[in-house]
Amino acid sequence: MSAQHLATKSSTEAHYAQLESDLLPLRTALVNHAVYRRIGDPTALRVFMSNHAFAVWDFMSLLKALQRRLTCIEVPWLPPADTTAARLINEIVLGEETDEVTPGRYASHYDLYLEAMLEVGADSRAIRGFVSSLRDGISPEKTLAAITLPDSTRQFVLETLRTCSRPVIQVAASFLLGREDLVPSMFRPILASLEAAGTRCETFRLYLERHVHLDEEQHGPMARRLLASLCGTDEANWRVATDAAAQALKSRCALWDGVLKAFG
Repeated sequence: MSAQHLATKSSTEAHYAQLESDLLPLRTALVNHAVYRRIGDPTALRVFMSNHAFAVWDFMSLLKALQRRLTCIEVPWLPPADTTAARLINEIVLGEETDEVTPGRYASHYDLYLEAMLEVGADSRAIRGFVSSLRDGISPEKTLAAITLPDSTRQFVLETLRTCSRPVIQVAASFLLGREDLVPSMFRPILASLEAAGTRCETFRLYLERHVHLDEEQHGPMARRLLASLCGTDEANWRVATDAAAQALKSRCALWDGVLKAFG
């Protein structure tokens, strides 16, 4: 490895460490949010899932926004400008859109979540109606305005959709720091809460455990490499990434605040 390459790697690692330090207060607030301690209660769990389902859906919109920017999904095909970035994002899409959730059984994590909602009796009419309207060509904004939904959940989805149209570094930072890197630390307290309460929800547990495993061991590291590749050693890029990630964390915190309020 050349001295220049080592210097570049060291600079990138330093920038990433600074980013994590800057985001630590927001991340800590999310990881310790009071919403997780209530989820063991079956009624609260159903309310949580009815709202969280929208975050499960719009996660895929963020991911697809990155896939459109970093790979070629058009005809005629053109080779991607950055094959490493294309490989990373395609691997994440493979796991999220067509995961082997049990041996020989493939499903998107969104579909797995709908199964989990059915299992616990969570109301899925809002999320199903939302997706059905999208299939009919109605815009997300019009659909969100028409369905009965806490405003905090509606605003979370709208902010995600706005992020999808922003520059690629902002999308990648929101995807990594607001989703992939955060999920294991959020989902472990949920699993602990369910375990402590003895709540029966095997499909939801499978969903949570798959994300803890995939995001911590595979998708999280891939997304970190992707963001580091996009930002490089440019300090301005890292500032943009930090600001975008901070906004994503604040948006998630507002979502959880709204869900906690909906518990009553």
